[in-house]
Amino acid sequence: MIATIVLSFGVLFLAELGDKSQLMALTFSLRYRWWVVLAGISVASVAVNLIAAGVGHFLGTALPANAIAVVTALTLLVVGLWTLRDALTSDNNAEQAPEPPSTRNAFLVVISAFTLAELGDRTMFAAAALASSNNWLAVWIGSVAGMVAAGALAILVGKIAGKHLPERGIAIASGLLFLFFAGKTVLDAFVPSLGGWGSVATALIAPAVLGVGVLVWRKRRQSAVRTELTDIAS
Repeated sequence: MIATIVLSFGVLFLAELGDKSQLMALTFSLRYRWWVVLAGISVASVAVNLIAAGVGHFLGTALPANAIAVVTALTLLVVGLWTLRDALTSDNNAEQAPEPPSTRNAFLVVISAFTLAELGDRTMFAAAALASSNNWLAVWIGSVAGMVAAGALAILVGKIAGKHLPERGIAIASGLLFLFFAGKTVLDAFVPSLGGWGSVATALIAPAVLGVGVLVWRKRRQSAVRTELTDIAS
């Protein structure tokens, strides 16, 4: 059983490296408290891997992948727009992000996004394949541990990077990344012919254009504020 746990841990951890779920963990860590993100990932991992280890081998082929992709994309889109709205409409003009959402809301957002992202993903099928020829409980334990470890690594990277970046800039970047993930999720499901790099490049278009627009808008707003302060001082 221990050997199966170690095997499952290794397979799931390696499968998660560079996967969209790990990138989502990094992105969430830029916006929410690290322990909230890790707790959300843990709960989602327990649920998804229980399905994969128990009945995933049969359920996986029946999952409505396109419908799940749409729901996932909509969830990420809402989170992205919500994050951008909070970052851009704050009354405080200082270089700091607005107050983060409540712990409960953040926890539910992370659980929902990760659960939807993992359903039908390659990691779920990897766990199902392992469970078909190994002890399902050991596969479940190892898979959950591997997925949580990969998420924790991404959170650590996000927190280290976040210390060297302005908080408002982090909030804006997080919102744009959520929009990117939303677009890529839809493209991967409905336009698989684009391939990995093709979907990445296409999904980057909208966030890149919006990002440039936000940058221009902020520059003009800062210039207007400086002009107003100069007029008041004179």
